[in-house]
Amino acid sequence: MHIELKRVYDLTASTKGYRVLVDRIWPRGINKEALSLDEWCKDLAPSNELRKWFGHDSDRWGQFRFSYIAELKSKAVTLERLRQISENKRLILLYSARDREHNQAVVIRDLLLGDG
Repeated sequence: MHIELKRVYDLTASTKGYRVLVDRIWPRGINKEALSLDEWCKDLAPSNELRKWFGHDSDRWGQFRFSYIAELKSKAVTLERLRQISENKRLILLYSARDREHNQAVVIRDLLLGDG
């Protein structure tokens, strides 16, 4: 499997692969054409309630991760499709959070790799 995480603000034109935005809200200041997305999976993003509760507070990471994995159980079809894509080409999960270690893309990657 080839899965890479990229912050949308760090993405360059040379970043090749199947690009999937996993944020519910479009990233501020980013032009839609600039991302050259293959897909925007809003449905994989945490619920508004969970996202607001988490607030990117790393002290809440454990509980966020647990709750988010529970939410993602209903998204098995989408996750399996992305897993299959990652077997054939590089899958790039795009996110806008500042924290590179505590965000939804990390959880999605771990689930796709079987580490969830």
